[in-house]
This record gives sequence, C-alpha cells and structure tokens, in this order.
Amino acid sequence: MPRGWRRFWRLVSFYMPKRLYARSLIIVIAPMILLQSVIAYVFLERHWQQMTQLLSQAVVRDIAAVIDLMETYPREADYANIIRMAQDRMQLKVDLLPPDPLPPPGPKPFFSILDDVLPAEITRQINRPFWIDTVGNSNVIEVRIQLENKVLRVFVRRSQAYASNTIVFLIWMVGTSLVLLLIAIPFLRNQIRPILALTEAAESFGKGRPMPRDFRPRGAEEVRRAGFAFIQMRERIERQMEQRTAMLTGVSHDLRTVLTRFKLQLALIGGRRADTEALNQDIQDMQSMLEGYLAFARGEASEDQGDFDLETYFQKLRDEATLRKRKLTTAISGPRLVHVRPNAFERLLSNVAGNAFRYGQIVDIKAVNSRGSLVVTIDDDGPGIPADKREEVFKPFVRLDEARNLDASGTGLGLSIARDIVRSHGGDITLDDSPQGGLRAVIRVPS
Repeated sequence: MPRGWRRFWRLVSFYMPKRLYARSLIIVIAPMILLQSVIAYVFLERHWQQMTQLLSQAVVRDIAAVIDLMETYPREADYANIIRMAQDRMQLKVDLLPPDPLPPPGPKPFFSILDDVLPAEITRQINRPFWIDTVGNSNVIEVRIQLENKVLRVFVRRSQAYASNTIVFLIWMVGTSLVLLLIAIPFLRNQIRPILALTEAAESFGKGRPMPRDFRPRGAEEVRRAGFAFIQMRERIERQMEQRTAMLTGVSHDLRTVLTRFKLQLALIGGRRADTEALNQDIQDMQSMLEGYLAFARGEASEDQGDFDLETYFQKLRDEATLRKRKLTTAISGPRLVHVRPNAFERLLSNVAGNAFRYGQIVDIKAVNSRGSLVVTIDDDGPGIPADKREEVFKPFVRLDEARNLDASGTGLGLSIARDIVRSHGGDITLDDSPQGGLRAVIRVPS
C-alpha cells in the first residue's frame, strides 16, 4: 500500500470513535447520508433543473409574446389592452419605462439554477439587451428589456419560472432520515447492551470480583454464544482454582505435620543447645519457605472484595518504620477507602514496602485515588535495580546480586507474589528510577 494511503488510514483510525455504539451509528448514518446525497444530486441535476428550464421557457415565451404585440400594435392606446391581457391571461405585471440605460448587473447568488436558466432563455428567445433581478424580492422576479424607444419592465412570480417545490422534497429527505435514525438508534443500543454486559462480566472476573447478578447471555446468536462460552470458561477456571486450593491445603497440612514432628523430636532428644539450635533454625527456615511457596501458588483469588483503608495501613507502616529506624513519609490524595481484596492487597503493599525498608533508609509512599484508579508510588534511596533486570526480578525464584526481590525467608518470591496479586486485581506493577536515587515501584489498580 502506498505511503499516502497508509497515512490517510492512520488519520481515519485516529479520529474514528473507539466505542462500538458510535461506530455502529456511523455504519448506519454514513450510507444513509451518501444515498440521500446521491438522490439529491440526481434530483437537482435532472428534475429540478429540467423543471426550472421548462417553466422559464414558458415565462420568456409569454414576455416575447407581449413584445411582439407591442411591436405589432405600436399605438399608445393599444398598450393598455396589451398590459391588461398580460396581467389577466399570462399573470405578468407589465409596465413601460422611459428609454433610460439599464441598471448594472446585480450580484448573483452562489448557487441558483434560475440565474443560469432564465437569462439563457431570454437571450435565446428575445435576444435584446436585458436586466434581471432574482435576488431582491424572494417571491417576485423583475425583468427589464431594452426596446427601441422604451424599456419594458415585467414582474413575474418566482413560482412561475422556478420549481419551488424542491424544499418539500428536501424536507421529505430529512424527515425520512430522522425517522430511520429514530428506529436505528434504539435498535443498535438494544443490540450493543448485551455486549457491554459481557464486557462488564469479563472485567469483573479479571479483577477478581463476582459476576454481576443480572448477567445472562442475551442479544444476537453470536453474542449469546460468546456469553455462554465465557460462563463455561469461568466455571472451569474457578473449578481448577478450587481443586488447586484443596490440594495445597492438604499438602500444607501434611508438611506442617512433618515439621512439627521434627520440632518435637528435637525437643525430646535434648542435648546441647548449640547442637539443636542450628537444626531448629533450619526447621524454621523450611517452614517459612514452605509458607512462601504455598502463598505464591495459592494466591488470594478466593478472597471476597471489600474496603481497604489506606490511612490505617499507612499508620502500620509508620509504626514499622519507627521500629526499623527508617524515615517514612506518606501521603494520600482522594478517598482513603478502596474496593479491593483487603488481605491480598495488604500483602501486596507489605511485600513492596518491605523491600523498600530493607534496602533504603528513606522511604516515600504516595497514594492517588481518583477517577476509578488507585496509583501507589513507593520510592526509596537504596541501591536500586539495573534497568535491564527490572522485569526479571518479577520471575519466581530469581535472585540478583543485589537481591531486591528476596522476601524475609530468602525464597525470591516477594515481587512475584506482588505482581500476581496486582494483576489479579486488573492492574500492574512497574519499576523505575526513584528521584531519591534508589528504586521506584508504581502500583496501579482499578478502585
């Protein structure tokens, strides 16, 4: 495709509406306007011009007949009868003026078939100097024709020389278009409403929220099939999640039982404290790692939505910063309550803020809640992460030389769990350079 066409289609795509309802209206309205324009052009070009030409020919023929009568009967006494007959029989108001020069030509309208047809007919049938005024009075046309020793002035009703019923045709065109639109708009809205409902249900599922209560597949057959396919997909995913949760719960119970047995056996063995302390520490590390693995694999998808108080959580962070001897500043813009899965969201913030506390001395946390979106920015003055490694740290079990993604147990799952939680809410988390010289974590979720 030539470059010019590609640029043209890019401009069309840029200015085209993005919503399906608006595009559907364009699909209906554009052909209607095109069809009406073609019909109007054909009507104006053929019917309107042809009718105007026929009417103008008849009017000029009557004027030519009046001129012939005046030249045939040149006596002044006959002029009165000729003028009377022109008014009674031809509906022409005729009078005679002194033989003064004709006025200069007046301005012509931008678009008027009459101003093209009527002068051409006067030139063809009468072929004398003339002056015509179709601009002044909208209901009357004035025509002046230079005779030998006088000027003939004729007033003609515009309807006699002009197809004035065109406005009726245009009104019918506009009226029928409006009727079609009044029928098409509700029909399109009724067809698009099921698609919007399906979109809302899919977005709710992507954000971990329950399906809308009134959702059921409706609309055209293709939309209903997509709705049933979505319901089946959701049921399969929820069933798999339930099975995985049940399996992990059993595994967790069995492994915790084994670790508890190890602790009891070490306690019963007794012995020197130095000998058992290392083993107890290994068991605690294994239990902590086990909890981390299970938390990553299980996630928090089964938790119900609820309100999460940002100010209350930030107060916990301020208390933790005091214990860790860190300098923390927090700020909230907008409502302090957000609609998320509270436990999962707290774990998300704790993982990211914990990394900032671990590697930085100064931490700045800002939350902006507006227009249905929550953005939490966490800055620190720590060592940061190289730009080419910032996506890699979100992979499970990945450790860098400066392992910013390690959680307390050293499993390398802190940021992986954080991204899993934020994406289950329909958002995402990104890393960037911080103005404080360390790392900036930006969390965006719908609220």
